[in-house]
Amino acid sequence: MADKTDLIHLEVVTPEKTVVSEDVQTVVGPGSEGEFGVLTGHTPFLTTLKIGSLRYKDKGGADRCVFINGGFAEVLPRKVTVLAESAERRRDIDLTRAKAALERAKKRLETKGDDLDYERVHDSLLRAQTRLSLAESRARSAMQ
Repeated sequence: MADKTDLIHLEVVTPEKTVVSEDVQTVVGPGSEGEFGVLTGHTPFLTTLKIGSLRYKDKGGADRCVFINGGFAEVLPRKVTVLAESAERRRDIDLTRAKAALERAKKRLETKGDDLDYERVHDSLLRAQTRLSLAESRARSAMQ
C-alpha cells in the first residue's frame, strides 16, 4: 500500500453521479491530444477528454478502469478531477448491452445516405468498442 503522501485524490463525476472518489497512486487518462499520466506533484493543467478508458492504480496497487465518454480533466499536484459526459466503472459494464450497442452502431454505419451523421455514428461505434473491450478484459481477468 502506498504512503498517504504519495496518493492523489481522483474524482470522476458525470451530470448524474459521482463514479469515483478515492485516493489513488497513479492516473492515466484519454486526453484529446493523447494519453496523459499523473503522479503526485504533477504540474497543474486542464485538458479535454476523448472517448476512452481512464486507468488508475488504487491505493492498494490494484489496476482499475473507468469508461469515459468525453469531457474535461483538471490535474492539480494532489488531485485529478474528471467531468465526463458519462462514465462507467469497468465492473459495471453490461457485456450483453455493450455487444448490442456495437451491433447497432455497425448497422447504422452500413446505412448510406445524405442524412447519416457519420461523426455521430463513428462516436457511437467508438463508445461501444471501448465499453466492450473493457468489459471483455474484466471477464478475461476473472477467468485467470
